[in-house]
Amino acid sequence: MAQSILPFNIGPDAPILPLDKLLPMLTPALREACEGSTFLTGYLQRIPINEIGIPEFYVKPPRSLGNSPRRNLIYPIREGLFVHIYPDALGGRDHYISIEPTVVVPIDHLLPQLEEKLVMWAEEIGRTEDKEAKKELLYQLIDSYFTTSKPTNPKAKQDKVLISPAEREAIRYRVLRDKVGLGVLQPLLLDNFIEDISCSGVGHIFIEHKIFRSVESSISFVDHDDVDEFAVWLGEWIKNPVTVRNPLVDAVLPDGSRINIVYGREISKRGSNFTIRKFSGTPTSVLELIEFGSLNYSIASYLSLMLEEGMNVFVVGATASGKTTLLNAINTFIKPEAKIVTIEDTPEVYVPHANWVQEVTRMGGGEKKGGEVGMFELLRAALRQRPDRIIVGEIRAIEAVVAFQAMQTGHGVMSTFHAASVEKLIQRLTGDPINIPKTYIDNLNLVVIQSAVRLADGKSARRVLSVNEIIGYDPGTDSFSYLEAFRWNPATDVFEFPGYMNSYLLEQVIAIKRGIPPHRRKEIYDEVKRRARIFEKLHKEKGVTDFDKFFQVLAEARQQKLI
Repeated sequence: MAQSILPFNIGPDAPILPLDKLLPMLTPALREACEGSTFLTGYLQRIPINEIGIPEFYVKPPRSLGNSPRRNLIYPIREGLFVHIYPDALGGRDHYISIEPTVVVPIDHLLPQLEEKLVMWAEEIGRTEDKEAKKELLYQLIDSYFTTSKPTNPKAKQDKVLISPAEREAIRYRVLRDKVGLGVLQPLLLDNFIEDISCSGVGHIFIEHKIFRSVESSISFVDHDDVDEFAVWLGEWIKNPVTVRNPLVDAVLPDGSRINIVYGREISKRGSNFTIRKFSGTPTSVLELIEFGSLNYSIASYLSLMLEEGMNVFVVGATASGKTTLLNAINTFIKPEAKIVTIEDTPEVYVPHANWVQEVTRMGGGEKKGGEVGMFELLRAALRQRPDRIIVGEIRAIEAVVAFQAMQTGHGVMSTFHAASVEKLIQRLTGDPINIPKTYIDNLNLVVIQSAVRLADGKSARRVLSVNEIIGYDPGTDSFSYLEAFRWNPATDVFEFPGYMNSYLLEQVIAIKRGIPPHRRKEIYDEVKRRARIFEKLHKEKGVTDFDKFFQVLAEARQQKLI
């Protein structure tokens, strides 16, 4: 199975810095964290401070740390654990170290004895499905075998194994992690800053971090048998076993994360591997995306008007370009009283609205009786539910036909789509196997092109490359016309507004919907600028960044007729 291999010596022969020397060196924030965690203190006593220095401590590391030339910091994650971003000595990929109760307390010699006892209770442990009840049962079994108290009578027979309080904490943590959680991967699932967890075979597991990008975890597999064994265990844990006959598994973890497992060396030259796409929890808000530079206040203002008036929007881009992140962020612009139906293969779309119907496809066969239910069937069913807005996680094939039918019947539709440009999007929609009639394309009002880019200073980022208005199709010339309302300038990293005083949707659609007379349609641009100023004030002066808080502020502003 996997093991933890740290970039420094932490064994019994490793030097330990005395507490009276360590504590004065720590920052007040790190010292306070140590007061509540003995294993964090023990870990800090063992790191090579002379080589790397004292780590900085952040309750929530800011995005700006991603630009630091050298990272050496610790931050807390859920369930009382910590993470150390440890600098690489050669200046390469940083190390990601999960600081757990077991990191400095050796318990491997105690666990085999406990396992024998747990095997006797395996049936009851497996039958207990409630997480808290299983936790309490495991704790009772541990305490029935181990004790931290010496007998008051030295001559009395000790029925339990005597251990230290630190060993008890470590044993409790390890058993709960492995019996209830996802084993060595559990700490990674507790870190909200992780986007992807990737095992390519033998060697270290790699992590895609929201701030520090690609980092190397301390979790490693020594040989192919270790990886194979862990892949089989993973499949059993998610109740979707992998075998030689069924070597490919796609599934969803209880927290909503997606997992893909490839088993064996017959189909993968480097052996078994797996990838976990973390479920992000509360989405990134539009104001946070503006903070990251993905778009600006004017684009946000423009999109708020479009979604408020029911325009159909596709967010288009390559894999890992941030399409779903942007789609989720702009969902706050949909009117709060709207009924929304989301349709996905894997739950990733999040909306803050109360009247939200969340539907997920179902694969046929296996334990899922009743056959396959795909996006096509769910979309057709959604049309009978009278939604104000249908959001499809990703359109890939024939479900696009139903999506465009929904647009024609007045339902607002949003989705993501894999394409690099408006031209490529139209080619894919009108070509095989989707075959949308060309005359239907102008039902799609807006195409937002999102991409991962390299900035002028060499840093990677995500940007809205353009916001495009679909105007129509000319059968005579067999051509489509569209207008670029916004575009990103890669040389200056600035968003330009070529659609200012020239927007088809703002003047010919939105202005009319808002009751602005034809001779005053240009006033709609004043509304775009006004909303942009409001968003900027909320962000910079009021400090609003949270997704749900931003939605609440917008809902209140609409109720008071402020926007």
